[in-house]
Amino acid sequence: MSQNDRAVDRNVAYRRHNGQRGPARQRILLVCEGKKTEPAYFRAFHLSNVTIEGVGMNTQSLVQRAVELRDEALRERRGYNAIWCVFDRDSFPADVFNQALALAQKNEFEVAYSNEAFELWYLLHFHYYQQASSRNQYEHLLSTLLTHPYQKNSETMYDELLPRQKTAIRNAEKLLALGSGNPERDNPSTTVHKLVEVLNRYVRN
Repeated sequence: MSQNDRAVDRNVAYRRHNGQRGPARQRILLVCEGKKTEPAYFRAFHLSNVTIEGVGMNTQSLVQRAVELRDEALRERRGYNAIWCVFDRDSFPADVFNQALALAQKNEFEVAYSNEAFELWYLLHFHYYQQASSRNQYEHLLSTLLTHPYQKNSETMYDELLPRQKTAIRNAEKLLALGSGNPERDNPSTTVHKLVEVLNRYVRN
């Protein structure tokens, strides 16, 4: 770690200890598939300019809910500068997943998708994974790597994984670079790191 990186990390730790955050320059809405897992992770950034909704919906239903939340905010004159949809590829039919991506693009929403599941983002903090795996395999691997049973709705994952976050971003970028460019087919792949990088701008400023 360079001297500048150490200084940044010390400043971040100081602001967190004193309840201070980076400037809220944009209002961001995150609409998450899960009601607990993803919201718990992103809430741990503690950013006042970010609204997080865990809607318990997936793919097209989730994107449609994001449209409703956007329109509601506009009616109340509190629109968002950016809206992110966070959902998994899972075992949904290809056309369902692709239609969700198309609907998000039509509405100019960003998408933080994971193929196959959000836990891939957690795994990338430890190693680069190129072989397709199922959700159940993710949970087993995480329990081994964390040296304690992985709890899907854990509220400590962000803090546990934070020291390895730069590794996760590099691994996620590598997966995308070596993939076919088709999110539905590229298992494993994720764009969660892109959302994390956006949020980090406000934590680290």
